[in-house]
Amino acid sequence: MAVQQSSYLGPRLRRLRRDLGLTQAQMATDLEISPSYVALLERNQRPLTADLLLRLARTYKLDLAQLASSEGPELSARLHAVLRDPIFADIEVPPLEAGDVASNFPAMAEAMLRLHAAYQRDHLALADRAADGREGVGLPEDDPVAEARRFIAVRRNSFPLLDDAAERLAEQVAGDGGLEGWFRARHQLRVRYLPDDVLMGALRRYDRHREEVLINDSLSHASRRFQLALQLVYIVLRRDLDALTREAGEASEGGQRLIRRALAHYAAAALLMPYTAFARAAETRGYDVEALARQFGCSFEQTAHRLTTLHKPGHERVPFFFLRVDVAGNVSKRLDGAGFPFARHGGGCPLWSVHSVHATPGQVVVQWIELPDGARFLSIARTVSSGGGHFGAERVERAVALVCAAEHAGRLVYVRRFPDPGPGGATPIGEGCRLCHRPDCAARAVPPAGRSLQGDEHHRVAAAYSLSDM
Repeated sequence: MAVQQSSYLGPRLRRLRRDLGLTQAQMATDLEISPSYVALLERNQRPLTADLLLRLARTYKLDLAQLASSEGPELSARLHAVLRDPIFADIEVPPLEAGDVASNFPAMAEAMLRLHAAYQRDHLALADRAADGREGVGLPEDDPVAEARRFIAVRRNSFPLLDDAAERLAEQVAGDGGLEGWFRARHQLRVRYLPDDVLMGALRRYDRHREEVLINDSLSHASRRFQLALQLVYIVLRRDLDALTREAGEASEGGQRLIRRALAHYAAAALLMPYTAFARAAETRGYDVEALARQFGCSFEQTAHRLTTLHKPGHERVPFFFLRVDVAGNVSKRLDGAGFPFARHGGGCPLWSVHSVHATPGQVVVQWIELPDGARFLSIARTVSSGGGHFGAERVERAVALVCAAEHAGRLVYVRRFPDPGPGGATPIGEGCRLCHRPDCAARAVPPAGRSLQGDEHHRVAAAYSLSDM
């Protein structure tokens, strides 16, 4: 291949120098030129002459044809193709400018190509989620589920108005001898527990005409109490629910219904686990979810969920992130009070124990995890189940995880047996293979978005894919 008498190959020269581990002064000494001239060459302010190309090839034992070749035309063509994306329709980029970027700043051009590839793949993935109704940010903006989740996320799943109202109500319930006593004393309502076939699969039914609250007797003790608390909330805190639901503003009718339901569930949990008493017990017991669940007569999931709500101004406790997934990895609930990156998406990393606890049902699994940016978190995960209760009843097995940042983990009972291993000692996880750029992950299922693959005919690493640097 013929070499032109002079070429502007500054970025390629800079990359070569860095690959060789040389400073500009060291390369200048090797080539018998001044360091300032090397700097000018790398900035494309001076051409790389044929004589200097030959000197480079002899000095560093390089293939002259390979050194003289340029990726500029190919990179420029890829950049032109990307710039035709409709997202750039209102930005006029002359072809000459795109070509200059590709030729003079190939690393910047490659960075833009990676970002666009990531955008495209993520965009398609979100579109797929929206099409098949899966959970996540892929839901359309006007989807009622997405509206409800945004409403809760903006408020960090904390509603002090409901906490205060439920706490006052809990005192009345305790004075009337419990939930059933309250229904009987305050509203002359009788609580009855009936078989699943009589209630035709319903978990709870409020029969106003017969003045009865009917509860499915196949429910666990914790679920029975929650359904009674939920019915009480709908009767007594109706105005509070209405007021908070009106804050949804432009939400669709379906979105407002889901928001109201979420608020009612929040209030029911606050009734069973009153803020002041629960927050005090959480600190006393070191946020031991199982111990708290037994103390308040609630399930593991209900208790873990309640721990994410302790953000009342002036009375804040440890902030937690909560995730619930099924055996297929579908996320059915996520609540964030800890600033965890998985709050909007992610959670599909197979190295995170929430995806493997089904092998140890009912057992709390403690794990220190570390994200690519070095942030460390303590995760506790356990299986939970719903349904069942009688022969033939369908049972659903899920896993839940409760996560807090390393800076708060010292207040949790779990660190007594699992102390912080420090930087580099935790399990390295990512937000999902498409979003994680760890190059040496043996558990990777697919390449990260925006990264090209490296040929491996003569080299094989433990990771499923070899990723190129450029």
